[in-house]
Amino acid sequence: MGAVNRSISDKMAYLLRLSALLLLFIFVANIDKTSAALGRFRNGRYDDGFLGEPSKFESVRHKPAPEDKWFEQKLDHFGEKNKDVTWKQRYFVNDEFYRNDSTAPIFLMIGGEGEASKRWMSEGAWIKYAEQFGALCFQLEHRFYGKSHPTNDLSTKNLAYLTSEQALADLSNFVQSMKQEYNLGANQKWIAFGGSYPGSLAAWSREKYPELIHGAVSSSGPLLAKVDFKEYFEVVKASLATYSPACLEAVGRAFAQVEILTRHMIGQRNLDEKFKTCTPIKDSIDNPLDMSNFFEALAGNFAGVVQYNKDNRPSATYTIDDLCNVMVNTTIGPPVTRLGVVNDMLLQDAKEKCLDYKYDKMIAELKETAWGAKACNGSRQWTYQTCNEFGFYQTSDNESDTFGDRFAVDFFIKQCMDIYSESMDAKYLQQVVSQTNKYYGALKPNTTNVLYVHGSIDPWHALGLTKSKNPKQPTIYIEGTAHCANMYEPAKTDPPQLVEARNKIIKYLAQLLENFSMERA
Repeated sequence: MGAVNRSISDKMAYLLRLSALLLLFIFVANIDKTSAALGRFRNGRYDDGFLGEPSKFESVRHKPAPEDKWFEQKLDHFGEKNKDVTWKQRYFVNDEFYRNDSTAPIFLMIGGEGEASKRWMSEGAWIKYAEQFGALCFQLEHRFYGKSHPTNDLSTKNLAYLTSEQALADLSNFVQSMKQEYNLGANQKWIAFGGSYPGSLAAWSREKYPELIHGAVSSSGPLLAKVDFKEYFEVVKASLATYSPACLEAVGRAFAQVEILTRHMIGQRNLDEKFKTCTPIKDSIDNPLDMSNFFEALAGNFAGVVQYNKDNRPSATYTIDDLCNVMVNTTIGPPVTRLGVVNDMLLQDAKEKCLDYKYDKMIAELKETAWGAKACNGSRQWTYQTCNEFGFYQTSDNESDTFGDRFAVDFFIKQCMDIYSESMDAKYLQQVVSQTNKYYGALKPNTTNVLYVHGSIDPWHALGLTKSKNPKQPTIYIEGTAHCANMYEPAKTDPPQLVEARNKIIKYLAQLLENFSMERA
């Protein structure tokens, strides 16, 4: 009788596991087809950049898209050789709320490592602030991104003009020219806004051009350049643990099981099946670069979701809860099987049929220099900036750690050397990163009138200013929120701490714009 009961119990357990898997795959297959195809999450960014669109909700404003405007910009602000060479830089304007008087503020949204979005000209928290303060709004697209093409291609020689210093000089030149074109008065204060890398630029624009930029709101901006950004995955782990320690433990066991499966032919075929690899693991098992890429891709599945957890970004389909719900669901199978399901979800979201981890193919794509090439949507450009100024390499180099030891810092430095130049070695990276920190002050900036905003879930806060004893360098640290969460269009679902942070930003702007009368808002 006991054997019969066990047989029935085993069948029921099997049916429950089968049902759970069926429901999960139905869910994956019916993901909203309108979500943006993100592609691979690399160097902390998706294909549309760090920020993306301002809202996942249909705009209630229904404003026509602003027209493309073009500004004649210098190619090189610092050299003598090309001092007369110019190019057309794209920008947008919104004067809907502009008071058009001698004290009305000017808001400047700084573009970053992706195409500038026109939706930011009618949506996003900064537009709410503009409405309240009667501001004229500009958005300037970053050189070498979107449609702002300073050179005829993206050769390494031409990318020498892609630096944060040149971008800040672009902003300076732009502000001075717009003052003349729009007849803006000396008492009209310019406030810079930016998120992620543009958040850094917003702070640095106030530091380097205080006579032009009166103040800035720097959201999720990393101020410390660092080659080996090992803290990134430390925050990822802590953020996964906010769901439950069991989730983090399951992820660690899954990666350990993947490592074990790589050691045997049967295990390798098992990995091909579980992770839908584009090419068999057996063909790359002796290629450490391919395997580093494979493990980094699996870790990136978690990094991308954590970085944008529960924000109002349109392409943020999944949350930490979604991934952890899978990772702790023992009915699906062992941790490695659950990891495969997570990979399926992210492949589906990116509209990719298989996991492509071949290192040489990735390098070949990033070496393409023609505008319109696959990697020239920003990946080639941003990777160059990391190799030439910032580092920011999100590494894991401890065999006993959650994500293992397969993508240490040397893996990323080799990419710099393979894509751009053999001279971009470890010594070069340390040198340029040191120069960047010295030039901008790293976590000891010499700035005033800058508000630094970060979220605790966001891994980038580890390189940002989250605490300050200097009242002239205020900070807002938002528990439980992600990358640039305060910048997106406010929603009813926003947690109270995010609502409070936006209110604090409004109060800070009122302090900066001391001539502004709140009764006139």
